[in-house]
Amino acid sequence: MIRLDVFADPVCPWCYLGKAQLDRALEANPDHPFTLEWHPFQLNPGLPAEGVDRADYMLRLFGTQERAVQAHLRLEELGREAGVNFDFAAITRVPNTLDAHRLMHWAGLEGRQGAVISALFRAYWREGRDIGDRAVLADLAEAAGMDRAMVARLLDSDADRDTVLGRDAHARERGVNAVPTFIIADTYVVSGAQKPAFWADVIRDIAERGDE
Repeated sequence: MIRLDVFADPVCPWCYLGKAQLDRALEANPDHPFTLEWHPFQLNPGLPAEGVDRADYMLRLFGTQERAVQAHLRLEELGREAGVNFDFAAITRVPNTLDAHRLMHWAGLEGRQGAVISALFRAYWREGRDIGDRAVLADLAEAAGMDRAMVARLLDSDADRDTVLGRDAHARERGVNAVPTFIIADTYVVSGAQKPAFWADVIRDIAERGDE
């Protein structure tokens, strides 16, 4: 098997698209060689712990409401192509995702990372839930098969906070400066949300090399 490292943030719409398109390629190629590992990368590490109002955030990011609407329309179009539904109207907060990344870290230790990652993206982009809220995170963990009470206790502590921040910093030191970023076999770097056809080509190339 070949490790596919994925650097992402669940509040990044391009990461959601990239995951959906990778998932489609892997489902279409069940004999693919990849084992996935997700790594933390905070898009907005400087946000307050309680997050910020999304309407205000988008206005600061794009300058005008018209530009923000155009960005949403473009993402909705790309989402339809990828089988992803965005419900921008439901999203009221832009959370600080440090706790979400801590949950992703613990899920990885339990072999439940894929389920938790999917739940985080779905909760934020399709249901408008605040994934900076620790009660929401504990609920998502429980739904993914983790011990809710244990996760809640960990979230209320500083457990693995420095570990996650260190992993984020290490990614930036390696040159990761945007997400999603994929690293194949610790060697080949792929940036951005790639279409399923791209991943199908990668899987085919790996298989052909293995047959040589």
